Amino acid sequence: MERSVGKCMADNDKSGDPHSVGEVLDRLRDLGEQAGDDKAKLGDALEALGQRAYGPFFIIFPLIDISPVGGIPGLPTAMAVVMILLAAQLVLGRKHLWLPGFLANRGLKGAKLVKVADKTRPIARRIDQWFHGRLPALTKGPMVKVAGVAVILLCLTVPPLELLPFASTAPMAAIMAFGIALLVRDGMLMIVACALSVGAVALGAGLFVSRGG
Repeated sequence: MERSVGKCMADNDKSGDPHSVGEVLDRLRDLGEQAGDDKAKLGDALEALGQRAYGPFFIIFPLIDISPVGGIPGLPTAMAVVMILLAAQLVLGRKHLWLPGFLANRGLKGAKLVKVADKTRPIARRIDQWFHGRLPALTKGPMVKVAGVAVILLCLTVPPLELLPFASTAPMAAIMAFGIALLVRDGMLMIVACALSVGAVALGAGLFVSRGG
């Protein structure tokens, strides 16, 4: 099984970095099929999506959150922790993603990953139709760091929001908007993502304060 997963990763590496949400799901589905009942690890996904897969990972985790798999208690918070680590690397300007071993070895069963890819395929199809390289200059330079900081703030709102049904969807949607903008170089979507993040962070902060009171 490990040899077949390795072969899948090698094939994906040859095809270069993904350029659409549909292509991201294709690679994840291939990885899930190869893993089967075994675990498809985050490290395997990193290899399959490319070492610069900031955009894809900021898309994948929100898609998992809105899928049936996202209902697993604690999973949104765990995904938020991983995204904070990735976003911090984005802010620091790292060209290649890095995950510590204890995170790289985490993951979902291959069958669940296939289910996520299949369930979110219609969403991905619409996203690829709607968003493309508008105002690409807004997806480079300082705006990349702005996106990284915003993702970190959004992730910090996930744990308190997870206590309410579907509430974590708000920050996850904003994170996904950043991920899509970075993937397809859509500056207009980057602006929308910044606006969404303000509302999502305000919602999370309000819930935290109300619970603290």
